[in-house]
Formats: sequence, C-alpha cells, structure tokens
Amino acid sequence: MGTQTGKRSIRVLALGVLLLCLLGGIYSWQAVSADIKNPHANFWRVVREGIPGFTKVTTAGHHILIQNGGENWREIRNGLLMRGSQWILALGLIGMGLFYFFVGSDKLEKPRSGVKIERFTLRERILHWYTALLFVIMAVTGLSLLLGRLALIPIFGHPAVSGYLQIAKTLHNYCGPLLLAGIFLIFVIWVRYNIPRKMDLQWFKNMGGMIGHGPRPPAGKINGGEKGWFWLAVIFGAGVGITGLLLDFPIWGQSRFLMEISHIIHVTVAVLFVTVSFGHIYVGTIGAEGVFEGMWTGSVDAVWAQQHAGLWYQEKLREGEAKSKSETPLP
Repeated sequence: MGTQTGKRSIRVLALGVLLLCLLGGIYSWQAVSADIKNPHANFWRVVREGIPGFTKVTTAGHHILIQNGGENWREIRNGLLMRGSQWILALGLIGMGLFYFFVGSDKLEKPRSGVKIERFTLRERILHWYTALLFVIMAVTGLSLLLGRLALIPIFGHPAVSGYLQIAKTLHNYCGPLLLAGIFLIFVIWVRYNIPRKMDLQWFKNMGGMIGHGPRPPAGKINGGEKGWFWLAVIFGAGVGITGLLLDFPIWGQSRFLMEISHIIHVTVAVLFVTVSFGHIYVGTIGAEGVFEGMWTGSVDAVWAQQHAGLWYQEKLREGEAKSKSETPLP
C-alpha cells in the first residue's frame, strides 16, 4: 500500500509540475508578444486596425479613432513621388539638352521675305500668355511644395524656406482655378485647328524636318507636334485641375481616402505635365526660328509659313488672291 501511495504522489507531483510549466509558457509567450516598453501596445494595434466605433459626430471618417490612410499617403508622397519626380524632371531636361546639342535649332532655309502673315489674333495671344504665366507660377510653386525639403532647405535654411512655402501654397491654391479656366478657354478656341488628321503622322517621322534631310511634311496652320502638345495640355490640365479643385475645396463631402488619392494623382500628372512642357518651351524659344515671334507679335514671315505650315500658307495665298480680285473694280 505504501508503495502504491508513493507512486500516486509522484504522479500528482509530476502532473502539477507539468501544469506549472504550461502556465508559465503561456504567460511568457503573452509577455513576449506584447511590447514590454508599452504594455498597451496590443490594445493600440487593435485600434489601428480601423475598427469603427461610436460617435455623435456625423462627419465621414470620425467613427474611426486612428486613420492609417494618412500614414500610407505620407509614405507614398515622401517616398515614391519625391524620388520619382526628381528623375522624371531630370531626364526631361537632359533629353532636351541632348536634342539641342546633336540637332540644334531649326533655322529658316531661305532668307526672310519681309512679308508678314497674321498667325494669331490679339485675343488668342493674350489667352496664351495668360495661361503660360499661370502655368509657370503653378509649376514653380508646386515643385517647391513637393521638393522644397530636399532642394531648398539645405541651401536657404528652414526659416526662409518656411516663409516662402507659405506664400507658394497660397499662390498655388488661388492660381489653380484660374489656370484651369485658361486651359478650358484654349480648348474652346483652338480645338477646331487641332483635330488629328492622317497627315499629322508624317510630321512625327522626322519631327517636321528638324531631324534628317528629307522633305518637310505637309502641315496646316497647326502641325502634328503642336496638336500633340495641345491634347496633352488639355488632358493633363483636366487631370491636375479636377484633382486640384477637390484638394482646394474640401467642402463637397470628400473622404480622406478620396483626398489622398486625389493628391497622388495631382502630383503625378503635374510632374508629367511640367516635363512634357519642356519640349513645347524648347521649340517655342531656341528650338525653331520664328516660332516665338509668331506668338509674341501675332505674325510670321512668309518664308516661315511656307517652310513649317505649307498647306496653311497656300490657303492664305488663295485668300489673298480672292481678296485682290474682289477689290478690283469692274470694267
């Protein structure tokens, strides 16, 4: 009997030790899984899962205590967008520089004739320069807001850059709707000249004669390259304009998620818009002789019209002949 009682006691003792080990392991696992520095870490992890709670505030999103979307947006904005935009802008500038270095400016092939042909009316030129000025303001202020931390603060310091960015943000917010209005008016006035046609594809084969030595492709008042820029400006302008309005006026019930997505789209399209504009600015200044003159004064030399817009030049000649015949007195 004594032997059996002893064995039973040993079994009970072993079972008790085993249970103590199991309980100790469970408590130890819970302690390790929790953040020792913050005993409430597991509680806040649950909170960050976005489980909605109860609140009397009816504004969208206020029933969730901690919004993870803001942190995700910040990571994309300060990571991918900031790094990617630098490369895109740099590649655009490098490409423009290499094109000028290897191709050079597109000069007139014949001496100027002195005969001027009106290409743009005063109303069209005012609209163009109004939109161009606002575009430059928006590009400079927008890139400053995006890249100021990387490009400006190391050079000018926090106090100066902070004051400048406050002004830049105000200008950006107020000039945005004005730029959108300008792009809309440009679309209304010039869309009839920018309908794509099959002959426009020939322009891109040698960039309107800027590349190679072949004959210049036929072109109307607006060539294939100008039409391409027109439609890109309209599409990109609509993209930055609509998303910009959503960011400018958060009074239409936009959710945080919609605002974050709008900002990502806004920045992406804006950087592409600015990069593509390098080509338009290049051709309009040093890339082709006589282009800037046409938009500044409204008139181009007849030699320029014949070289760059042959079909339009022939049309103007026919209009001139018809006008001279109508003015000739009857016998």
